[in-house]
Amino acid sequence: MTTADPEQALAGSVLRPLWLDTPLRPDPRPALRGDLDVDLLVVGGGFTGLWTAVRALERNPGRSVLLVEADRIAEQATGRNGGFCEASLTHGEANGRNRWPDEYDTLHELGLRNLDEIEEAVEKHGIDCGFVRGGTLAVATRPHEVADLDPHEPGFLDRDAIRAMVDSPTYLAGRQHPRECALVDPARLAWGLAELAEQLGATIAEGTRLESLTRRGRRVEAVTSGGTVRARDVVLATNVFPNPLRRLRWAVVPVYDYVLATEPLTDDQLAGIRWDPAIGISDCGNQFHYYRITPDRRILWGGYDAIYHFGRSIEPDHLDRAETFTTLARNFAATFPQLAGIRFTHRWAGVIDTSTRFCAFYGTAHHGRTAYATGFTGLGVGASRFAADVMLDLLAGAETERTRLEMVRTKPLPFPPEPLAWVGIEATRRSLARHDDTGRRNLWLRSLDRLGLGFDS
Repeated sequence: MTTADPEQALAGSVLRPLWLDTPLRPDPRPALRGDLDVDLLVVGGGFTGLWTAVRALERNPGRSVLLVEADRIAEQATGRNGGFCEASLTHGEANGRNRWPDEYDTLHELGLRNLDEIEEAVEKHGIDCGFVRGGTLAVATRPHEVADLDPHEPGFLDRDAIRAMVDSPTYLAGRQHPRECALVDPARLAWGLAELAEQLGATIAEGTRLESLTRRGRRVEAVTSGGTVRARDVVLATNVFPNPLRRLRWAVVPVYDYVLATEPLTDDQLAGIRWDPAIGISDCGNQFHYYRITPDRRILWGGYDAIYHFGRSIEPDHLDRAETFTTLARNFAATFPQLAGIRFTHRWAGVIDTSTRFCAFYGTAHHGRTAYATGFTGLGVGASRFAADVMLDLLAGAETERTRLEMVRTKPLPFPPEPLAWVGIEATRRSLARHDDTGRRNLWLRSLDRLGLGFDS
């Protein structure tokens, strides 16, 4: 058996996120029972909500903070991603410079500072999440992608140089970004943040769903499945899942991302690919793979297919897509033929809150008493902490370096209703695949570029 036979490589894999498949997962916290008055209500138990609770109490100790989560802490996107904690707030330099050329340098600096502060928090509070900051490698696997890596600029890695770092016959060139990304176990980071929030004084209620949100005088009334909460301020950190603000109905669409994890590598297997486990990798295609070595020496292999379902559908059935897992397994075999025979133990998927500008956007409602951030488009592990501070600034009515940003003050174009959304997304997906094959952007992609909706990933 070799991984060239993807069905055999996938045989026996469990449909379960690797990060959540551990006896270290905390027991669920009790649901809310009864009515409550608080200073700050946070809705959502992923990274954005957890960082908001932590930062609110670090900035204002003694504040009463309640975080409610409909499911369990880290159950959705936070516990289902690849664990790439990026410095970028704009989903890469090209996207940032195209959209906010005058402030990109500031955004870049703020992103690096944000990642530094995440690293400091992990170290200060002893959060055991496998945090390593080795940066990333971008690798070209098609001839036309080599030019995108700026061959004449310092730091370019030719075929021999990149293969000396990680041995894959598919690599033609590469570029290392040494300080702009850390790798983490995202679930354990989230569980650590939840414990920290509670140590600082927050209350966390799992299994508690927000049902409605209404402004009542100077407070906001949140009806939940466990009781009514009257809050001075509210933060909505619900990712792609529905929330009560109608203005966000068309702002994001749910896109499913798929991931595999191998069995742990042996010493010989790890030596055979010459890969420093502190470094994450992504290839340069529009349909790109991202991959890394986990703390227990598995290869996590994700990306490539990004699937939108008609009607903005979010259903459990979408999590197990055999054709996508087979494609991922086949592409893995081509990338690392020296690992023939290795099996995948886990397969899973998560739903991404995709916006038309490919990074988060921000806003307020209820006369400034409610703040929200959404649309991270798969790059929220690090940017979620920045988003927490943005929302707290907005609730305070403070003019800060963050709130003055055009990126914070502006909103992306909404997606159209069906069937236009599905037609447009499918046309874009097919066009990007052709661009990968040919290196040429067709008329559809060039039109999106002119509208400010184009993206190379």
